[in-house]
Order: sequence, then C-alpha cells, then structure tokens
Amino acid sequence: MHLRPLRVDDHPALLDLLVETFAPFFEEYARPLLGEAVYRHQHGHWADDYRDELPTLHAPGSGRHAAVAHLADGTLAGLVSWRFGDRPRHGEIYLLAVSPRHRRQHVGRALCEHAIDHLRAGGAEVVQVGTGGDPFHAPARALYEGLGLTPVPVTVYLGAI
Repeated sequence: MHLRPLRVDDHPALLDLLVETFAPFFEEYARPLLGEAVYRHQHGHWADDYRDELPTLHAPGSGRHAAVAHLADGTLAGLVSWRFGDRPRHGEIYLLAVSPRHRRQHVGRALCEHAIDHLRAGGAEVVQVGTGGDPFHAPARALYEGLGLTPVPVTVYLGAI
C-alpha cells in the first residue's frame, strides 16, 4: 500500500468508494432513524454532496489536504482528508473512508497516522475527528480510540417543525 496526495483523476473512483462506503449508513440507518422529512433535508442528496465536495478536499493553499491509499494493483482502498482548525495548534481529520473490501487491513490506521503526522509537522498539538455513535461507525470509533484519541459525548437533536 502506498499513500499519496489525492489527484483529480482519482475523483471518479473515490466517488464510487464514498458511495459504496456510506450508502449503508445513509440508506439503512439515517433514513429510518430520521424519517423522510428530516432525512430529505439533512441527507437527501448525500451522494451529490460527496461529488461536490471531492474537488475541495485537497487544496493545500487553503489548508486542506487529502491522501489516498493506493494499492499495487491500482485500486484505491481509502481516503483521508485533514485540515488545520480555527484554533491555534489544532487539526482535524475531516473525512475518512475505507472501501468495504479493504477493511480490517490497517488501511484506515495508515491513513489516519499519515494525516496526524502531517498535522503534527504543521504545528498541530491536538487533533479532532468526529464520527457517529451508531453501530455503522463502531469500527471508526475503535480505530480512533486505538490511536489514543478520547471520545467526547455529544448529543444532537433533529426534528421536522
């Protein structure tokens, strides 16, 4: 596995990876949990949102960085993006996605360590990453805790009005 900066020619494969990775969360968990009205408002175009966001993930001049895990056979196994926060010495892992076919192979750990190394080199002393408290995100929570990060409970309420 080789980690390298995200390139524009990665976008089609990465969009496929993002859709494959997050469809179960959005369609099988979020939709029934939120109900149709809130789901449509919050996540109704989630795949289009990823397509629109991909070109913005790697913009070093704006402090946003992204890297992909590239396998020897040419397959993209995962993506991580990170940025420096608004507070001094603060960084954020913004998006992590690992293809379902390449999970449990330390791809996510390698990507997170890569982002953390770059954040540290840029002066960050604290890193933040957010994830869901649902069963879909349990492997991500285990990864982040395995990296030494501390979970901070947060509750968000949504409802149609």
